[in-house]
Amino acid sequence: MRVATYCIALLGLLVFGLGLGVSMLRGNTQTTFGYTPDPTDRLYKMVRAHGNAAEYAPMMAVLIFFLGLQHPPAWLLWTFVAATVSRYLHALGMILCATLDRPDPLRFVGALGTYVTGVILAVAVLAV
Repeated sequence: MRVATYCIALLGLLVFGLGLGVSMLRGNTQTTFGYTPDPTDRLYKMVRAHGNAAEYAPMMAVLIFFLGLQHPPAWLLWTFVAATVSRYLHALGMILCATLDRPDPLRFVGALGTYVTGVILAVAVLAV
């Protein structure tokens, strides 16, 4: 359960860390509400990275938690890690890219990893 616990904690830190980043950036830019829908704007990228993490990380954490209680085999533990790393890569790809209106390798790998590991985790729950 230790690997599952770390992955769940890291997913939580991702969501709350991105949320804090949005709040700090809002303070720095004196933007209390909304954002400019400009794909090159730092605040827009941060808000979207946080929103996307908030959409996927909770379900991944639930799947990891449930499977972690089942004494999962090593391959599934590696899937927990890959899912967590994928979410971080996706967030980094959104924040560090020059613009959100063009593909980014980190974002692509993170998204693909999220979908692949998410499906594997969901199917693994069905197999329990």
